[in-house]
Amino acid sequence: MTTLSGTPIPVVVGPFEVNCYVVPGAPGAAVVIDPGADAESVLEALAAHGLRPEAILLTHGHCDHVGAVHAILAAHPVPVHMHPDDAAWSFSPRNQLPPFYGPPGPPPPDLRPVRDGDRIGAAGLVFDVLATPGHSPGSVCFREEATGALFAGDTLFHGSVGRTDLPGGDGRVLAASLRRLRALPPETRVFAGHGPSTTIGHEIRTNPFLL
Repeated sequence: MTTLSGTPIPVVVGPFEVNCYVVPGAPGAAVVIDPGADAESVLEALAAHGLRPEAILLTHGHCDHVGAVHAILAAHPVPVHMHPDDAAWSFSPRNQLPPFYGPPGPPPPDLRPVRDGDRIGAAGLVFDVLATPGHSPGSVCFREEATGALFAGDTLFHGSVGRTDLPGGDGRVLAASLRRLRALPPETRVFAGHGPSTTIGHEIRTNPFLL
């Protein structure tokens, strides 16, 4: 099956219905964003499109977004990119939510830190890193260079934003991150960590958190 480079393939995973994204790049190559659960479904999506991952990108460290990392790595050992403020606690026994999510396992063997302003190249794609803390200390968004698509994790949703009442969350910090996203071009397509995709322009007009 032929897929357009940079066009996300969503795979909804886990009891919290996280949007994991398989992003095709160069022929036969892809990047996987936020494999939170149901590794078999993610691997099936890759195989169905004739893709092999070259990297895993994590928008933040909550268990529902990282739970399938090790299962994906068992099939495809690739680098994992994550902000160090979340990497410090994400792959530890305390990052679980029984009975929905168990512990995510130890830190991946090739865990690479990302920080604001970094550029990640993988699978023929380039992603700019935007630090957007607030939902968690190390939340980031990844903006794909060629299409401008924004993978927002749990920072911005269609009509809402990520909660800030979990450990490490901060409403004032999130508000500053949202102001940063508000400055992006209105046509920017936003692929959220939960729920439907949207655009920056639509959220500026309708999302009470961006008004």
